[in-house]
Amino acid sequence: MSQTITAEKRERLPELNLVRCMAILGVLTVHSTSFATVDMVDSGVYWLYNFFNIFMKFGTPTFIFLSSFVLFYNYYTRPLDKKLVLGFYKKRLLYILIPYFMFSLFYFLILHFTHYPDRSFVDTITSFVTKLSTGKAYTHLYFVFINMQFYILFPLVLALFKKVPSLVKWAVPIGLVIQWGFIVMNKYGVISVANKGSWSPSYFAYFMLGALLGVYFPKIKEWIVMKRSYATPAKVTAWSLLWIIWIGAGLAHVYIWYLNRKGIAVYNSLWYEFLWNLHTFAAALVLFQIAFLLYGNGKSALVRTMSRIGGLSFGIYLIHPFFLLIYREFPPQTGISMLHHLWYAGGFLVALIGSYIVVSFASRFSKSWILFGNLPMPKRGAGEQKNKKRDLPA
Repeated sequence: MSQTITAEKRERLPELNLVRCMAILGVLTVHSTSFATVDMVDSGVYWLYNFFNIFMKFGTPTFIFLSSFVLFYNYYTRPLDKKLVLGFYKKRLLYILIPYFMFSLFYFLILHFTHYPDRSFVDTITSFVTKLSTGKAYTHLYFVFINMQFYILFPLVLALFKKVPSLVKWAVPIGLVIQWGFIVMNKYGVISVANKGSWSPSYFAYFMLGALLGVYFPKIKEWIVMKRSYATPAKVTAWSLLWIIWIGAGLAHVYIWYLNRKGIAVYNSLWYEFLWNLHTFAAALVLFQIAFLLYGNGKSALVRTMSRIGGLSFGIYLIHPFFLLIYREFPPQTGISMLHHLWYAGGFLVALIGSYIVVSFASRFSKSWILFGNLPMPKRGAGEQKNKKRDLPA
């Protein structure tokens, strides 16, 4: 069995950058509408702000799923030895942990000088170390903190799945049990975990979904990728059911948050958890399908642009809150509602375009990994050397 696994050669999947692109657009949409969900409650189009803010919450779960998929897809067929494990952690130290440290320091200093200029040196250092070690230096860095937890677990889970391959088929049920066990026990006081969304058990089902698909993808590709040549009544039914679940759960998720935010109705927190889980779990698979559909229609300008954004998505994720922070210092000084709507839309564009320009420019320099991780080099013409294959999450 191990010889067959080791010998198996896996194809490159350039479609994954399109998934990364859609995930980062989801993140930017949620973050750029967050203030509007509070400030625009009385607006006649509040339902639209709420829709974008909730329906697009697939970004972080999709990144975790995709990170896991890439890891298991790339590593499962390789012999698990000391060299592989050390190489794995070296890459994460260089391309994930160091950028995480740099941006934690960056955002911490901004907040220090704008909000806590009189804080003592000892308190400042203590605060930074605490926030660095818990992913709280800025609101979005919890995602990197979660991924680092999964990086610690990955070699252990990989070793288990390689030793007991039959367990892989149970990956998703195992993930759901761990995730929901953590959620329910925390809700009812069996355990007490502050900021549970910053801890890996909250996303364990997505990690295990990525593991399942990463290991079995060559065998189940025809059930995932929507392609005419793959279509059978059973597969079309499965694809349709997935999309129905995604849209149905997504709209239900949007609706209960609309009722909550408008002060109309508040439900048990487990309903919000359930609909978020069902909605974003299905969304991760749907985005995967959309990426293959788009890429299968040829490398259009849209696909090329999305692929580039996807390749830079980790850097965009790290820096985009800085652009939102600056942008929000200049709200419209008028009561004209249309101007306010345009201003909120402008926040999304500023975050996307500003981040893209900075990270794309940085990718031209060899030391850009210190800030933005392992960025793909920009194309320089027909004689360009192909980008290095990455096995790192966006």
